[in-house]
Amino acid sequence: MRDHFVMFAHYNTWANGRLFDAVEKLLQEDYHRDCGAFFKSLHGTLNHLLVADQIWMHRFTKEGACPNALDEILHEDFAGLQRAGIEMDARIEAFIESLSDEDLAQDFTYTPVTTPDPITLKRSVALAHLFNHQTHHRGQCHSILHELTGDAPALDLIYFQSDYFRSLNA
Repeated sequence: MRDHFVMFAHYNTWANGRLFDAVEKLLQEDYHRDCGAFFKSLHGTLNHLLVADQIWMHRFTKEGACPNALDEILHEDFAGLQRAGIEMDARIEAFIESLSDEDLAQDFTYTPVTTPDPITLKRSVALAHLFNHQTHHRGQCHSILHELTGDAPALDLIYFQSDYFRSLNA
């Protein structure tokens, strides 16, 4: 099971990098344009992704920042957000690589931002949510990019996997 999550951590970094590369080419007004997504713009959605990653990593490790609101704007500028996102992706990879199958099978208790009631589930289930959440909101970013530019990078897991598994077997 551990190898599965290690692969997802590397996919997460790869997909975020492709998304950052595409967003970096946008005009500021397009980056901030309200396109009707849940967090309105690329700016809002990318900030939400970082907020959620910080919250989950704080839950898992008891370290780092832990925002109190899911729509908090952590970085007003794309460059700062990109740097923080790259650092967070590296932190997620290191954390996942530190886990054993036994760690993944353990119970994990956390308190959601939106309710005071603690939730207990397997650590592997919480990690599956972390990566699924990233994919969900990256999909929104992909849609916004396509709306703004008529183009967006391929983020499909299978594209990443073909290179990833080839590199493991090399």
